Amino acid sequence: MKNFRQSRNHRPKKNRLITGATDVIRALKENIQLDRIFILATFNNAVTDQLKKLAAECGVPVNKVPIEKLNSFNTGEHNGCVAMLSKIKYSNLQDLISFSFENSLLPLFVMLDGITDIRNIGAIARSAYAMGVTALIIPEKGVGALNEDAIFTSAGALEHLPVCRVNSLMKAVDELHLNGIKVYATEMTAQKNIFEVDFKDPCAIVMGGEEQGIYPASLKICDEQLKIPMPGNFESLNVSVATGMVLYEAIRQRFR
Repeated sequence: MKNFRQSRNHRPKKNRLITGATDVIRALKENIQLDRIFILATFNNAVTDQLKKLAAECGVPVNKVPIEKLNSFNTGEHNGCVAMLSKIKYSNLQDLISFSFENSLLPLFVMLDGITDIRNIGAIARSAYAMGVTALIIPEKGVGALNEDAIFTSAGALEHLPVCRVNSLMKAVDELHLNGIKVYATEMTAQKNIFEVDFKDPCAIVMGGEEQGIYPASLKICDEQLKIPMPGNFESLNVSVATGMVLYEAIRQRFR
């Protein structure tokens, strides 16, 4: 069996990289799916300003990094800019919502807030795809990269499950609300448990990182908070396990 840890430090393959700000700008204009852009921290000119503006419009994260990081890609001449081609085809959130309602499908989204471990993200995607989730919603920043390791951990589910990458989770919650979709936040101190919440309506479930949970600002704008009842009085579950449990309850209610 392949060891997950062995692949974590692999460099991206050269054929999955675009080098040079001009070529990266061209890729953005041609709507080529990019996972992330790295630019030299000391670069600040009209070209990089254009690149950052286009990247923001396309929802592609831009990271300012030292020269050592760019050299680590081993691409030869990078001219201070390297972009990683995405293996994930990202979807527009409103397009997926509209498609669901137009085709009489009951939306069920999973939103990831502050989850950085790619193995957890891969496992969540695997459960979400099996449970018929409409899409994962992830932020541009503050979440683990959906790279080859994440795809491997998901058993390939990330290549089939729609993923929406948004520049703000709070704006995404607003968009869900505007479309009549309830948003439930998982929180250990919640008063309601997952068996007391109605998942039969269009909804989204927010899962937070194991250390900090869901950010307070995000918690405030969710419709309700819910928890998994644990008779064993244990403090927490792995986030991918918890996601699978919540999703199973949602599907159980919908198939009753």
